[in-house]
Amino acid sequence: MKIMIVDDSMVIRNKITQMLKNQDFEIVATAQNGLEALEQYKQFKPDVMTLDITMPLMDGIETIQAIMDVDDSVRILVISALVDKATLINAMKLGAYGFLCKPFSDTDLADALEELVEDLN
Repeated sequence: MKIMIVDDSMVIRNKITQMLKNQDFEIVATAQNGLEALEQYKQFKPDVMTLDITMPLMDGIETIQAIMDVDDSVRILVISALVDKATLINAMKLGAYGFLCKPFSDTDLADALEELVEDLN
């Protein structure tokens, strides 16, 4: 399953990348903001995305809207330190499938991704 990692923090992108090395995901792209994510998405068409909310240029909410306009079948896991309930609800209404709070453990991420794709396997 193809996955794209979107977060403005290189530390978080690297953490997710390292965790996924022993999983059934192929990392096809990474991006540090929503604009990059949209370009990468159109090029690589991942099945799954991890997506931060607070990013420069285009935030996660705007990114969800833009990605859903291109392809509403992608599974988006929002990973954010922003735990604002209204933002979470908005992200889910726009098309996100799941939410994971930062900081998170490898187990938390693995469980969230497994839940995200369980009906696709």
